[in-house]
Amino acid sequence: MTTHPIIDCHFHLYTTDMPRVASAWHQPPFDATPEGFLEVMDKHGVTFGVIAAASMYGEYNDYTIRATRRHKRLRGTVILSPDADFYRMERMKEDGIVGVRIFYRHVASPPDLKSPEYQRLLRRVRDLNWHVHVLAESHDLPAVIEGTEAAGVKLVIDHFGRPDPGQGVNAPGFKAMLAAVERGNTWVKISAGYRMPSAQAARDYAAALLRVAGGERLVWGSDWPFAAFEDRVTYADAVATLADWVQDERVRQQIAGETPLRLYFSD
Repeated sequence: MTTHPIIDCHFHLYTTDMPRVASAWHQPPFDATPEGFLEVMDKHGVTFGVIAAASMYGEYNDYTIRATRRHKRLRGTVILSPDADFYRMERMKEDGIVGVRIFYRHVASPPDLKSPEYQRLLRRVRDLNWHVHVLAESHDLPAVIEGTEAAGVKLVIDHFGRPDPGQGVNAPGFKAMLAAVERGNTWVKISAGYRMPSAQAARDYAAALLRVAGGERLVWGSDWPFAAFEDRVTYADAVATLADWVQDERVRQQIAGETPLRLYFSD
């Protein structure tokens, strides 16, 4: 019997005493350690994981980098300012970092990816064969896509692209995301369904993405430890969503293993 890998492409690691930015939107109630998460992974048959940089800690990437350095089953993304030094980024890559996370939520001034400063950062991302990992509302996605495509970098969009609840799959930003997926350099995470308006909404978003992306441009993530929902969601719940959203076993194998292996672990 063949065992297919499962890769959790979106979870967070932090401790309660880490320095937070002034705009931090959440104070975690407990430590989310790499050792703790590896135990969770093993309990649920998850082979590898990709740490998502948490907005609450800004450029304090130390904890993520130490985790990817120690545990070769893990990769991670970091938060960097546009003037980040290339030599520093090269060292991060050696330690298991695979991308830069850019936020359009929980920030006072959304970044302009077409500015000279960000185009320089994105060129460095491209040269390292990293990806840009974006958390944005649906209405911000056209500008995000335009900026990353101009730079020629891989783009990974969080949480179904956060469609506007009133428009759902008909939101212009969601349609722009689908078009970008078809062009071949954009991936989308089907993740954090519990943050969607309803379980059915998450199913509808997943179905729309599957029709366009199949298993080639989608990855799955748990969003552990479920910030602000710590007492309402379990890891078993998150694992169960993958089978709920993706009924076809072969496509599920692609999303859970083959596609993220190529995206995050092949370099």
